Amino acid sequence: MRKISLWLFIFTFTVFAARGQDAATQQQIDKLSGQIQDILVTQETQTKRLDALEKQISDMGDKLNQPAAANDSASADDLKKLAAQVQEIDKKRQVDNEQILKTIEKLGKVSGGSAGHKSTSNVATTASTEASTPNAGVPQNGYEYPVAAGDTVAAIAKAYRAKGVKVTSAQILAANPGLDATKLYVGQKIFIPDPNAK
Repeated sequence: MRKISLWLFIFTFTVFAARGQDAATQQQIDKLSGQIQDILVTQETQTKRLDALEKQISDMGDKLNQPAAANDSASADDLKKLAAQVQEIDKKRQVDNEQILKTIEKLGKVSGGSAGHKSTSNVATTASTEASTPNAGVPQNGYEYPVAAGDTVAAIAKAYRAKGVKVTSAQILAANPGLDATKLYVGQKIFIPDPNAK
């Protein structure tokens, strides 16, 4: 009987120990399962945040790649077209000035006499000086220069400085509004201001 009760005691102890061990194992499994669930939730949240950031980056890239017209700014081509139009208008203005001067000279000749011719000549000279001085803020004294082949604004300024006229490229450009220094053409008349002349 002692053997049976000993075996019964061992069996009971083993069952309780196994159940206790199963309970501890189950607790560890439940704990690990909870941690895995937390990791999955965190991963899902981070995936959503990454998707939102990717969308923002994509939207920014699209804004940067929009054409210049959509950004309300002028492109280099637009500026070149505008400069060409301004030069065309300036050419027409010069042709009109020359026609006006010729008409004034004809009227002076028709009105008769050398005195009338002389006064007409003075008017023509004054008109020529005013026509060649496009900007009121620029000195009224200076020279009209017809552009020759190979001329640049810097070369013209240097040549006038060699003659004693202390003028800079910036002053020439300021005295000739609308002048595009990169598009000078032969025969184009530009005004060379003489800051020292009185």
